[in-house]
Amino acid sequence: MKIAVCEGDGIGPEVVPVARDVLESLRPDCEFFPVEVGYGKWDRTGSACTDDDISALKSADAILFGAVTTPPDPGYRSVLLEIRHALDLYANVRPVRGEKCDIVIVRENTEGLYSGIEWQEADRACTVRVVSRRGSRRIARYACGIAKGRSHLTVGNKANVLKSDVLFRDICLEEAARCRVPCSTQYIDALALDLLMAPSRYDVIVTTNIFGDILSDIAAYLVGGLGMLPSANIGRRHALFEPVHGSAPDIAGKDLANPVAAVRSAALLLKHVGDDTAAAQVEEAISATFARGIATRDIGGTAGTAAFSGALREELRRITRRE
Repeated sequence: MKIAVCEGDGIGPEVVPVARDVLESLRPDCEFFPVEVGYGKWDRTGSACTDDDISALKSADAILFGAVTTPPDPGYRSVLLEIRHALDLYANVRPVRGEKCDIVIVRENTEGLYSGIEWQEADRACTVRVVSRRGSRRIARYACGIAKGRSHLTVGNKANVLKSDVLFRDICLEEAARCRVPCSTQYIDALALDLLMAPSRYDVIVTTNIFGDILSDIAAYLVGGLGMLPSANIGRRHALFEPVHGSAPDIAGKDLANPVAAVRSAALLLKHVGDDTAAAQVEEAISATFARGIATRDIGGTAGTAAFSGALREELRRITRRE
């Protein structure tokens, strides 16, 4: 299995190698190769992601991605948006699991306000929000596929204000009825509040691009913060796995980054390729490390990135030797 590794910017080069080591220890058959993308490359070469980089990513069986900085520069194009569009990674899947919740947020990943259709004029800047029948139907079907093995689907929307969300909501309801998945709808602002107040009410949530981006960040509060949440970007032919958190340049290089989100993203990669046993071992190792009282500072611990990563590797070795 060929895995492209994009460490990216900020804390990416600190957390991605931990996830890569985990994959390598569990799947020695993997072949890893680096692909450099991001702000650091743009600052050095004038290009954050080239056609050759996209070709290299397309050649991989899966992509392990870190984090990239997006500067407030009109000449800089978001690397992640470019990759998601080029590889048609239309489904962004963000599981949020903790003591009080087990939620999967499914986000349409190529349209909405992240359509990439925008321009700036003298007195205004415009971004086109694209919600198509095709895009809505395929993300609804993907979410229903997850919800079928669980219990319930919630469609997050703002159809009371946005006509494009009427289309999205109605198509999701159609697909849920076709798949015989219990389904309800909720306005996204009310959903964001209720998700925090009563997380046990929710199972699988499907929504549009920017709403899903914001909602999953909000949901991180339920499990200790962004350093805990992984994500998968799935298309018909390609798949990319990345932590939900950003590049966090303020803590980069200070041994403060939490590698759990990156490691859990590696577990999602393993599950995606059908290795459920290895994915479960990763989660067990994370839980065992926490049970020893070892955690990074963002979640109330005292361990640095290196110390936590070392303890995690130790637990993973113990688990794999046992089995």
